[in-house]
Amino acid sequence: MNVYDFDNTIYKGESGVDLFLYFLKRDPKLITALPWAISCIARYKATKMTLDEALNKYAGVIESYAAKIDDIEGNVTKFWDKNIKKIKPFYLEQRRDDDIIISACVDVVLEEICKRIGIKNYVGSAVDLEKRKLLNFCYRENKVKVFKEKFPDAVIDNFYTDSYNDQPMIDLAKNAYLVKGDKITKIK
Repeated sequence: MNVYDFDNTIYKGESGVDLFLYFLKRDPKLITALPWAISCIARYKATKMTLDEALNKYAGVIESYAAKIDDIEGNVTKFWDKNIKKIKPFYLEQRRDDDIIISACVDVVLEEICKRIGIKNYVGSAVDLEKRKLLNFCYRENKVKVFKEKFPDAVIDNFYTDSYNDQPMIDLAKNAYLVKGDKITKIK
């Protein structure tokens, strides 16, 4: 089976950034969170954020904003209506029914796009929508833990990612590929 990271791997960009911009258009007061968001993304991309730090320092801010959103599912639907075009052609050309998507992206956002592109198996950061609470952050070494819980007998033939943040998943796979834009390079 093939397993894919989502952001910057099969999705052109960071879905979290695009989601922030989506909500910024609807809520201009979010501009005050821009420095915080940029700092968070920079630390994430530079692999300078631990799992515990991400949960302790960043989850609360996101949860408190999410608590103010009346119709999360409706907004997610509208978000993907606009952004489905950012799924990379290489993925759509090689997509298989047994593919698994694994991402730090929250599961409610991932679920909608996976339905639209025909993916039955995915793992994202788990959210309790009713309580607006992040339950599990699917990031770095935690990806392996969450993956093994959901797919205990899975053998990863090929893993695709945009970042060495996913080294623990790379280590699980028989083969691994680094995706930069539209260029795919075998790294294992």
